[in-house]
Amino acid sequence: MDDLRTTLSTFTPDDRKEFGRFIQRQRRKQKGRMDSHLFELLLHQKEYTTEELLARLYPEEPNAVAYYALRKRLMRHLTDYLLLRQRQQDPTAASSVRGLLTLAQYLFEAGIPRLAWSTLRKAEKLACQNEQYELLNTVYNLQITQAGSKYADDLNDIIRRRHLNKKAADEEERANIADSLIRQRLRAARVKGRAGESFDGILQEVLREYDLQEAFARRPALLYRLMSIARSAMLVRRDFLSFAPFVMRCYHLMEKRHGFLPAHREAQTGLLYMIAHALYRTRRFRESVEYVERLRILLEDGPRTLAAAMRPRYTFLLAANYAFLRRNAESIRLLEEVLRTPLSPRDQLTARLGLGFHYFAEGQFQKANQAVIAIGRSDHWCEQEMGVEWVVNRNMGEMLIQLELGNPDLALNRLRAIERLMRERFGADGGGYATVLCYLGLVKEILDDPTVVQNADFVQRATSLPSFVSLEQEDLQALSFYGWLHARIEGRPYYEVLVQLAGATEIVPELSL
Repeated sequence: MDDLRTTLSTFTPDDRKEFGRFIQRQRRKQKGRMDSHLFELLLHQKEYTTEELLARLYPEEPNAVAYYALRKRLMRHLTDYLLLRQRQQDPTAASSVRGLLTLAQYLFEAGIPRLAWSTLRKAEKLACQNEQYELLNTVYNLQITQAGSKYADDLNDIIRRRHLNKKAADEEERANIADSLIRQRLRAARVKGRAGESFDGILQEVLREYDLQEAFARRPALLYRLMSIARSAMLVRRDFLSFAPFVMRCYHLMEKRHGFLPAHREAQTGLLYMIAHALYRTRRFRESVEYVERLRILLEDGPRTLAAAMRPRYTFLLAANYAFLRRNAESIRLLEEVLRTPLSPRDQLTARLGLGFHYFAEGQFQKANQAVIAIGRSDHWCEQEMGVEWVVNRNMGEMLIQLELGNPDLALNRLRAIERLMRERFGADGGGYATVLCYLGLVKEILDDPTVVQNADFVQRATSLPSFVSLEQEDLQALSFYGWLHARIEGRPYYEVLVQLAGATEIVPELSL
């Protein structure tokens, strides 16, 4: 795989045009044309081999040395372009402070201390406004080094500011460490599924070790990091009901007491996404859409890079909400559109499995099958990337799709593969996934005899599946599998039953997945 081609392929059509013009401005005549030619070849629909690239670039006599020098030059252009674009798109970014620092250092070396100190003060002000604590430390160290100048600030005052900043920087570093530790252990737990360890003790232990219990109340960036940690624990416990009001209260208190500055845009958008997601998981779909809309407006007013990074996530969430608001056709349109844009591997998996679900809900089983097939990854690869529950959901979806397509043999093969995975991984009784095995047993009976759903004994067993958690805490995707069984029993359209179950106020039996 060509890493340079892979990087360039993430550009939007507008980015490609801008970068092409940027290259032309950097080089003249032959060199500029060669840079542009390589850029065009790397973006070609066909992925050329090195030999084919050499032949196209140097038709008279392939020159490997010149080719690799050309690649290095194009990579330098790419790096320069991205740095320039970052500064243009986000004037509050750290690159702006670094630029002022570079200018100040040059001015000191050039013997212009008055202007150098003026530039340093601008760098300090900008870094303070945007909470760039690490860069502020560099600014203060340079100020201390140049404190002998008659244009310098008072040294004792510089040291005082430096110590205050060091405390804030240290707090942020500790939050980073705690966040990474929790996420690492969460990934390990997801691979193990529900057999993974409880995160309650780990969460409290890490927060105590890094002295972060009260830090979130003072700064939006730390609030976001700590809410991220709490959300990780919530995802394992599935305690959506308590997390939703908790994160909403924290967000609105911060908004009221301190407000969100442009420097806090990433933290603010992250918190809004958490709120919208928690509301979705607690079946408050309209409220969730309202927060997604607030998130969209905030992203439109912010840096393009942040909007591009967040767009897949809020699109998936909006599509999921629409499905339960009887707007499933819009969900399909949103996911089809986002799949035409560059996506990370995880986002690709999420989008395709979600699209398969929405097609299934519409009764478009052939399209649902194509969407799942397009995932194109082995179960082992998906498990390492997304966790065992995602793999089970995918296989369960494939099973029901094949059943609806009239392929009982394929559906039965998939069913047996799921049973084997459950028993090999979690024991003969399925451990925390015992309900899944019970559900599969019922599906197997339907495969053997579709009329069994009219049998009173079957209905009784289907409506008394062992529960894992209450319906309000259950995963909506897992609920969709139970909805299919319920629709079969009642002889009603699947989508109608699913929407009813998702909005029900009464507790009904659930499938735990």
